Amino acid sequence: MPETRIEAELPSPPEELVQLLDHEGRRVGDPLYDPYVSDVSGEALVRLYEDLVVVRRIDVEATALQRQGQLGLWPPLLGQEAAQVGSARALRADDFVFSSYRENAVAYCRGVELPQLVEVWRGTAQSGWNPFAVNMATPQIVIGAQTLHAVGYAVGCRHDGVDTATITYFGDGATTQGDVNEAMVFAASFGAPVVFFCQNNQWAISEPVGLQAKRPIAERAPGFGIPSIRVDGNDVLAVLAATRRALERAHRGDGPTFIEAVTYRMGPHTTSDDPSRYVDPLQREEWAAKDPIARVEAHLRESGILTDAVAASVAATADEVAAAFRAGCLTLPNPAPLSVFDHVYAEPHAGLARQRSQQEAYLRSVGELEGGAE
Repeated sequence: MPETRIEAELPSPPEELVQLLDHEGRRVGDPLYDPYVSDVSGEALVRLYEDLVVVRRIDVEATALQRQGQLGLWPPLLGQEAAQVGSARALRADDFVFSSYRENAVAYCRGVELPQLVEVWRGTAQSGWNPFAVNMATPQIVIGAQTLHAVGYAVGCRHDGVDTATITYFGDGATTQGDVNEAMVFAASFGAPVVFFCQNNQWAISEPVGLQAKRPIAERAPGFGIPSIRVDGNDVLAVLAATRRALERAHRGDGPTFIEAVTYRMGPHTTSDDPSRYVDPLQREEWAAKDPIARVEAHLRESGILTDAVAASVAATADEVAAAFRAGCLTLPNPAPLSVFDHVYAEPHAGLARQRSQQEAYLRSVGELEGGAE
């Protein structure tokens, strides 16, 4: 990105959202945020568009795999692609990500191998990937706990004298959890180089955001001494700019920033949820008109950048990725029966060894383990 400089502190967020592409795909000028995306050429925007299309295709494929009994569960991200891709593509390679369970688009952008996205959901592994290979922790199921991990890592980076930043993702519902609020207290107190990225998708499972937040969520952060930004989470360009701005503060040692990306969860909370029981169809229809992919496509079409040939190439890439994703899922090897006891403790542990021995004896008694222990 180009060299830029922002003020030491960000003002309290206005109720209106930072937006660079409106719902129809028209470019909206913003003197503050335009410099942060001045390097995004037409070709670069096509790459972002391809990211959006590919991660939606992965998400649809994963949902189908779950419905076909190949995955135990899947947390869809349908509708939230721009919030995840825009923020992920703003990160430096050495920045570290701490996510919840829905940030599969972020994982894709960080280079996580396709089958690793579903290992946990297929039940073939306790963890999907090596965090240090892609600088992204494996998904956190406990709501909000990852914010504490992000702050701890960020404080460690500051003590180490490096300018690495962390980013932590969570939903609107998590902002009511103690962990998130405690993380913000620590981040503000120690000037941690961390970006709190809240994807306000309007629902905490079946509870609407208005039940717990009478004012914009971004207004909470200044109370902790953390500046905040409120951005259109369905605008990939605005999300990229806002995240770059927040990361700039973190990298130069100015501390944490809170981003509220206002978006909408178009599907269920997870594949075990039935949103038709609580979502007003008219509300969903209203948000469907703000689709993050459609607006980028409209902009690129109007600019003459997205030709039919380019669009066909993007669609073909998405199909190829989806096919590789499905094949990778279906060919994941089952783990050895006793591997569940591996890597529980760093050092030998007598209690764990006893449990392993008992489980091995049981498996042998029912004929599920023959020959060696594995």
